[in-house]
Amino acid sequence: MPVSALLNRRILVVEDDYFWADELRHGLEKAGAVVHGPVASVEAALDILDPAIAVDGAILDLGLRGARAYDVAERLIARRTPFVFVTGYDAGAIPEAYAAVPRFEKPVTFDTILRALSALMPPA
Repeated sequence: MPVSALLNRRILVVEDDYFWADELRHGLEKAGAVVHGPVASVEAALDILDPAIAVDGAILDLGLRGARAYDVAERLIARRTPFVFVTGYDAGAIPEAYAAVPRFEKPVTFDTILRALSALMPPA
């Protein structure tokens, strides 16, 4: 998938590891995306997912400072916003309800995430 699939797309980054969040933000901006966040908590992510704020896609870490981000995943699903999990959890630890969500186990390269997220974006 071409990187241009993210051009001007509003992408939410939910990640509590500062260095990885910063790498995601820089990479997405370089690809032409508008980045919301990064945010490091469920509460902050849910604030951004207010109905008045447009979000086209998301990168979601499941483990956020001791909390699981399933409420964020549910909000994204309800909004029909495509997203990927980038997490330290293996597939067996994630509920079956999320089996269709692309999951990448850390460590993973930014390019892998970029390709996966681009593939989820509908044509502009």
